[in-house]
Amino acid sequence: MTFEQFVAAQGAPLLRLAFVLTADRHLAEDLTQTALADAYRHWRRVTAAQDPAAYVRRMLVNAHLSWRRRRSSTERPTELADTSVDTAAAPGDALAAREQMRTLLADLAPRARTVLVLRYYADLDDAAIAEAMGVSASSVRATASRALAGLRATAVVDTVQEAP
Repeated sequence: MTFEQFVAAQGAPLLRLAFVLTADRHLAEDLTQTALADAYRHWRRVTAAQDPAAYVRRMLVNAHLSWRRRRSSTERPTELADTSVDTAAAPGDALAAREQMRTLLADLAPRARTVLVLRYYADLDDAAIAEAMGVSASSVRATASRALAGLRATAVVDTVQEAP
């Protein structure tokens, strides 16, 4: 498989994964481009890997986590504008739920968000997530458990605050 064929087959899935990780289209494009540039530079290693797509996916995850670390040391969060969607209309319920989930994921720590996105969006098992992140499978399970507990707690608090 040539690099061009790989990009044609895996470029869009990598971009979607990057978008779900970052919730920012431009940053997702930058991370995908970084991962693909690194893959091109090390194409022999990529093709020698048992699963080249998983290898490049790990490059993407590493680029995402590196970006988050750099950002966290220089940027300070500010209050976000209310971007919630009016949930009164039934057809918008799915959109509102998706937007709420995106907001909740954005509030998670980068590692926790990465684990949940790889598990539920990319549909990877714990071993594949562990390989992609360079951690043990038990660490993946523990991180996922804590992240889901945090999401549940946040959802309960939001529900209580919305009650009349």
